[in-house]
Amino acid sequence: MLSKTSAIWFVMVIAAVVNAGIREKLLVPAIGPCIALPVSGLVLSIVIFLVVFLTIPLVGSLTGRRYFYVGLYWAVLTLSFELLFGHFAAGKSWQEIMQVFNVRKGDLFILVLLATLISPWLSARLRGLV
Repeated sequence: MLSKTSAIWFVMVIAAVVNAGIREKLLVPAIGPCIALPVSGLVLSIVIFLVVFLTIPLVGSLTGRRYFYVGLYWAVLTLSFELLFGHFAAGKSWQEIMQVFNVRKGDLFILVLLATLISPWLSARLRGLV
């Protein structure tokens, strides 16, 4: 199960990177950064749910609690990736990285984390797996 859930999470990471690229190359020039950032966060949250909804049957039939643990695992991985990749690979300061939690500036990373956390349970529920 760990390899399957990790593979699904990796697909979500690829979707997030593509989303960020589209935001920076298309949305920011078209609508400006103040609107592009929250739109991108909403879109990514929806994409994460869709990826999970389409792939959750691959995980197998679990209890509702186990689907919640899958979401918790993904949320921890996502947060760790954001913090560690941002600091060590992208060279951002910790203060810059913490701006992903700044909802006032339009960053909806908290919503993305919430979508990541609840999507396995919600998808399994909607598909009748729990």
